[in-house]
Amino acid sequence: MTESSITGLLESDCKTRLRLSVNGTERTVEVEPRRTLADALRDDCGLTGTHLGCEHGVCGACTVLIDGNPVRSCLMFAVQAADVDIRTVEGMASPDGTLNPLQESFMRHHGLQCGFCTPGFLLLSEAVLAARPDIDDAELREALSSNLCRCTGYQGIIDAVRAVRDAV
Repeated sequence: MTESSITGLLESDCKTRLRLSVNGTERTVEVEPRRTLADALRDDCGLTGTHLGCEHGVCGACTVLIDGNPVRSCLMFAVQAADVDIRTVEGMASPDGTLNPLQESFMRHHGLQCGFCTPGFLLLSEAVLAARPDIDDAELREALSSNLCRCTGYQGIIDAVRAVRDAV
């Protein structure tokens, strides 16, 4: 086998066709088995709100919801996402563009600066509040500490999530 035939085999013959349910829409993609969900969402689905930071599952910028649970999409293979409901930050606002209460609150409470970590924080916060609508402040801080932000100092993020929690 020549080098070019091996390269051709690796690039074309090892792809898997899958249907992903992303933000309520069925999408068909062809991916190599080693392709991460983050890469498939960004490159194959055009949903660039899922950010890649550390690519080691540490920072949380790539957080998406899988069946309502926060997942680091850089650590999940796209082929593992067949038959699950995926929600990205693009799916938070309503179809008419009205922002989700968390998105509004992040703006109102200055919970973002550069915005790189914001999609991951928004989806994590949504999952946390769905699971524990009465979460206390200490537990909220602990839950949100799993994502990293280099700009805000976290207080605006915590204030934003707390405001949504308290509005219920």
